[in-house]
Amino acid sequence: MDHLGPELTTEGDAPFSRVAVAPDPQGSACPAELRDRVMVDVIHDGNWIPPHFLESTNGRSLDPEELDQAFVSERDWGAECLASALASALHLPAYYRINTARVLLDFGRFPGISPPTADHMSRFAITTPFAKHLQREQVRDLLENHYDAISAAMDGAIHDKLLKIAIHTYDPRKPGRGRRPAVSILTRFHGLTDRPGNPLRLFDPTCPPEIVEMTTDPILRSRLMLTLEEAGIYTAENYPYTLPEGSVEVRAMVWYFFQHVRRAFEAAHPETQSNGASELVWQMLMDTNLRSADCFALRGYLHMFRRPADEDKVVFSRARDIYDMVAQYIAEHREALVRDWLRSTQRPSALILEIRKDLVFEYEAGRPVRPKIEAAQHLARVFAQAIHHYLTQDRPAREAAHGTRDSRFR
Repeated sequence: MDHLGPELTTEGDAPFSRVAVAPDPQGSACPAELRDRVMVDVIHDGNWIPPHFLESTNGRSLDPEELDQAFVSERDWGAECLASALASALHLPAYYRINTARVLLDFGRFPGISPPTADHMSRFAITTPFAKHLQREQVRDLLENHYDAISAAMDGAIHDKLLKIAIHTYDPRKPGRGRRPAVSILTRFHGLTDRPGNPLRLFDPTCPPEIVEMTTDPILRSRLMLTLEEAGIYTAENYPYTLPEGSVEVRAMVWYFFQHVRRAFEAAHPETQSNGASELVWQMLMDTNLRSADCFALRGYLHMFRRPADEDKVVFSRARDIYDMVAQYIAEHREALVRDWLRSTQRPSALILEIRKDLVFEYEAGRPVRPKIEAAQHLARVFAQAIHHYLTQDRPAREAAHGTRDSRFR
């Protein structure tokens, strides 16, 4: 499967892949002891649509022109080329990619079908044209065999990572507006309000909003911006948008944070370990992909006071007791939990690097035709230089100064 080419394909065998790369001798190698804790991924440059999703169960096929326009518009052209070059420049053994085309399934959104009124930032994983084309059994197939498969593989890749770097590309300009910056670094999520339907509340009300206000170490963000500007690469922060609802980075921060809480809680309450009801509670708190029916049922029981199925009454009642203990623990230790999380040099960072499509992909008559490999390699080496500096100098300096930081200015 040629992922760097411009054409959609119906041939493929897996929605998620780990792709090995050779080290770039002109790159800036990640410290050897951290190479297993840094990952580069690309989720929106896939070009695979299994053929059975193109044919509706009622015998109607998608309009080829509508599909082509949507595929060209949705794809992050050049992102995989840059992800490959960055992993190589950092001397990582591989990068990760989603092969399923974004026009069919967007893993950077919550699972579900977008309503016609949804905008770009609030839509779900399945959007036009497939939102109106797929039948019920095809939607279930797509979510179970692609979204869930990607989720399981991504969870395995993210586990124990210190730094997750996602590569995306965006259109050179928005209609009616000026040209966008060459690079934008996305590190913030501004969807944190108490409005009904707030996505963070879908995870759990005990989750402090501070943990996703910035998804990366601010020193890393600053190092990237400084290095890029010094290289003459115009860079913005969280422009023209912030991290969208359902982004992998926000979901990852919540998942990591509840792991942090679990370690502290079980140290204080070892009697709750190896308990079926307790395990169900932690599964619910870390179900940030919102795909578990059991977790959904427990959320409804706890927060909407819904009646459980007869066979769930006993375990849900026990889970409620454990959940109340966890909620009380978070309330009583909230300041320390959040402070330790935000200040820890072991806190994972997750960020998106957005690059203008025209800088890394060549267009002819408005249509993408081929990647600009040398340009992608140059950008990747600048990114790697900043990341190398952060890992070898900034992060150790921060760790050394950890005990002397003035809490009055936090």
